[in-house]
Amino acid sequence: MKLIILGGGFAGLRLANVLSNQKEIDITLIDRFNYHQFQPLFYQVATAALDASNISFPLRKAFQKSKNVRIRMGEVTGIDTVNKTVTTNEDVYTYDYLVIATGATTNFFGNKNLEQYAFPMKSTVEALQLRHKLIHNFEDALHTDDPATLQQLMNIVVVGGGPTGVELSGAIAELKKYVLPKDYPELDFSKMNIYLLEGTGKTLAAMSEQSSADSLLYLQKLGVTVMTNSLLDDYDGNTVTLKNGTTIHSSLVIWAAGIKGNVPAGIDASLIAKGNRIKVDRYNQVLNVPDVFAIGDIAYMEDEQFSNGHPQVAPVAVQQATLLAENLRRIQKGNELIAFRYKDKGAMATVGRNLAVVDVPKPKLHFGGFFAWLIWMGLHLMLILGVKNKFFVFTNWLYNYVTYDQSLRLIFKEFYRAPKK
Repeated sequence: MKLIILGGGFAGLRLANVLSNQKEIDITLIDRFNYHQFQPLFYQVATAALDASNISFPLRKAFQKSKNVRIRMGEVTGIDTVNKTVTTNEDVYTYDYLVIATGATTNFFGNKNLEQYAFPMKSTVEALQLRHKLIHNFEDALHTDDPATLQQLMNIVVVGGGPTGVELSGAIAELKKYVLPKDYPELDFSKMNIYLLEGTGKTLAAMSEQSSADSLLYLQKLGVTVMTNSLLDDYDGNTVTLKNGTTIHSSLVIWAAGIKGNVPAGIDASLIAKGNRIKVDRYNQVLNVPDVFAIGDIAYMEDEQFSNGHPQVAPVAVQQATLLAENLRRIQKGNELIAFRYKDKGAMATVGRNLAVVDVPKPKLHFGGFFAWLIWMGLHLMLILGVKNKFFVFTNWLYNYVTYDQSLRLIFKEFYRAPKK
């Protein structure tokens, strides 16, 4: 079986790992990067709590001992499901079976101004760009005598009250409290405002009511201005305008309010569901397209439990990849396939030091505060690839916990993305 996997995220990497060294399966894993990115900790890279290398792991190193997995770096430019080929900017590959695991990217919902001026955070590079912009604003603040410009530079707006927005807002608030006043003693950080905008009536809307309430309490405790039922209308690089007419002057808007699937060219438009996801059946096979599967954030599967598709989170991707590996073996043997059913093991989010929320569905439990924070840290440490990465992440966390500081606030000019004019 000649198998091509598109994407080295949680889904693609898990599938390749499970099928590694399997006889009679030849795997080519294609990704535009040569490393796996641990997305749940992007916000810590963006706020200088972790180095980018701590949450990135070379794909080739992951398969050094594999006899059947080969890595190719490239941008997918087209899929031909009739002739069974995948075209990249580097080469053309043929397949017997194709697995699309290209994940998701930022969804600006067609707002060109947001796309131009707001900062997303869906890759390590974007997290670094955000870090550089965040720090550069305070450097610029030292050189202005205009109170309005100064306030604009010290206002930060985070859009989206899901886990990413909540975690990012909390991390920036801790920077304001513990680090920035020591780095920039010339600036008055009592004037720094961190706004979290959420279109619904609560933060962490996908979690339990208790988690939503706790997260709001924790954010307010840290000094974040949480604005629920607040929809962003536009942003011109200097001023945020809300649907209700309210304006906020800010030089930094962080967009964490939506994602959409990374659909490769060649997939029929009739197979694209809401959120730019590919429609699949209960076996993750793309509807009416033989020998092509989609797993993870890119896959849209309806069942009695999830009528609008599964949540776009890592556990879904990992479970779908694990089952697909078994089903590919079954295809080889001519056995009946097993339908996918998601086993929800819970959800969690951290807000800051000693502050987190954890929901467990069965038995129905909720944890908040320090104990939930320990659970959050332990699970994320286990999920990070590589012993060295686990060690450095833990060491950084321990150092930061003891010293209330980190020495990663560096601006690399070649990475810094200046606002487009």
